[in-house]
Amino acid sequence: MLRTIFLGTAASMVLGFSAFAQDKQADIVDTAIAAGDFSTLVAAVTAADLVDTLKGEGPFTVFAPTNAAFAALPAGTVDQLLKPENKDQLVSVLTYHVVRGKVMSSDLTEGMKAKTVQGGEVTFTLDGGAKIDGASIVTPDIEASNGVIHVIDKVIMPPAN
Repeated sequence: MLRTIFLGTAASMVLGFSAFAQDKQADIVDTAIAAGDFSTLVAAVTAADLVDTLKGEGPFTVFAPTNAAFAALPAGTVDQLLKPENKDQLVSVLTYHVVRGKVMSSDLTEGMKAKTVQGGEVTFTLDGGAKIDGASIVTPDIEASNGVIHVIDKVIMPPAN
């Protein structure tokens, strides 16, 4: 129940930002909102205070898990991450999904590695379709004014320290 209220409130707050993007290409946050399948991601970005960063100049490449990807996590994981006392962990998970620069799917090569904003490194594979750390890139190359979004089917986790 608390999660539903929080997600609804966060989505409503972030939706207010989208009005500014109507006359130009939308930024990463507004593009995710408009897509409609990223309400959990948008709520998490809001809880982590990353909205302004992802609306910033960039460019950024975001590997965006769908609502279904978040729902596939073990029960209670999202609720735990959204708690204020777990903000650092939430920021770590979210920034592990972001690479500086604009990386298009045509730039990917087998075994390619990229440093994430979180500081960890992700690995791309192409056999059987493009993947990042085992998560399939199901919709590539969604361009935004400050970067690109690739939709992925799993939440990828940074390596444990």
